Amino acid sequence: MDRHTAEPRVTELPGKRAQEWVDYHHDAAAKTTYVYEFVWDITEDAEGPFCTDVDGNVLLDFTSHVAAAPLGYNNPKILEKLREFDIVDPLKIAGQDFYASGGWPPEDPEFPGPTQLMHELTDRTDHYDLDTVFLSNSGAEAVENGIKACYDHSDGANYAITFDGAFHGRTLGALSLNRSKSVHRREYPEVAGVHDVPFCDSSGCTQSSCDCGFFPGDADDPSVLRRKLDPQQGHIDPDEVAFLIMEPIQGEGGYRFPSDAFAEEIQDVCATHDIPLIADEIQAGVGRTGEMWGADHYAIEPDVITSAKGLRVGATIANEDVFPDEKSRLSSTWGAGDVIAAMQGVLTLEAIDEYDLMDNAVTRGEQLMDRLRETDDEIVTDVRGKGLMVAAEFDSKERRDDVMEAALNRGLLTLGCGHRTLRLLPPLDVTEREIDLAADLLGDAIQDATPTASVGSE
Repeated sequence: MDRHTAEPRVTELPGKRAQEWVDYHHDAAAKTTYVYEFVWDITEDAEGPFCTDVDGNVLLDFTSHVAAAPLGYNNPKILEKLREFDIVDPLKIAGQDFYASGGWPPEDPEFPGPTQLMHELTDRTDHYDLDTVFLSNSGAEAVENGIKACYDHSDGANYAITFDGAFHGRTLGALSLNRSKSVHRREYPEVAGVHDVPFCDSSGCTQSSCDCGFFPGDADDPSVLRRKLDPQQGHIDPDEVAFLIMEPIQGEGGYRFPSDAFAEEIQDVCATHDIPLIADEIQAGVGRTGEMWGADHYAIEPDVITSAKGLRVGATIANEDVFPDEKSRLSSTWGAGDVIAAMQGVLTLEAIDEYDLMDNAVTRGEQLMDRLRETDDEIVTDVRGKGLMVAAEFDSKERRDDVMEAALNRGLLTLGCGHRTLRLLPPLDVTEREIDLAADLLGDAIQDATPTASVGSE
């Protein structure tokens, strides 16, 4: 496949082989989320955003596996370096009991691994004075260990603060922080003492113009968060708050980009009451928004950063003082133990630097948003984004779903989020041609969306 000339090509979705594969898969698989009956054939051609399914259809993937494949498929920017690695067994080690070397010296071995990944991460969070990393397998584990560290650090504080629309993972602790869809946490036991406040959903919001509920709409009145924590008038003792956790940019909740006023207030309240601030960067981090971290766009100063997806492993990053001193207080057999994933994480970070991919994310993201704004503004009610974390809001959930299906039938993979939002996550090195291809396909899909789709409400 020549990425420079490849184009989507679809005969039928799902094709006969894909349907047979899906049916066989579900003979053994637990019921869970499968967005499309699309089956990537890893033995066939794929590069960047282009991939081939088991029926020979060529698709343009603008999901990047929910940002977990930041450079798309078989990208030579990292694949050529991975091919140099002489595979060994085991590739997954008990990484918090043992160490693994990829050669000498530790500062620059032949093949980077968990040790080098942790140093890369502390270098990229030094501006927040974060110097210590706990590696794990997933984003949920990164969040779980972040909140455990904060609970431990607080010496018994009972409370935590999260936000409306939040999504932080699927473990029971992380689920307790979720405020997006009820199916994520309904009837599961929860960590007690988690309070929620509104999340700003307008990037232009000010304290006096706010209509999201975080600010009362009067410049002289305190925010909901500040009021809840007021030692005289509030109902939450700020000394009993172990942490505040937020996605600097909400993902599952609908690609909500907050205002500067909101971020400034969050930071000021946390600083006033000495409340650790956890920035969940699992979707927005690792260069996706044109900065290394979503927090870099705002005034917040994280005490803990949780990362995964594009990093290829889970990582909880904080100052050494936040982490427990007691041995085995945090641990995991496989934590930090996936040699290949850690190497992929290092090579991804190096590629972001070497090929100026954050600058590319800004340029191509602006191109994509400009193209989306050319579509029918009665159907597409809002276009928003930072870098290559881009969303189109539709006039109804039904319309959004119709557009997703129509785009798929043309060979463009997209994802929904929130209630009626379409999200687009192309590879960080996406090209001008590929953006135009996707925009044309999506424009045609929008034209195909039935005009009789019912208009829903939030």
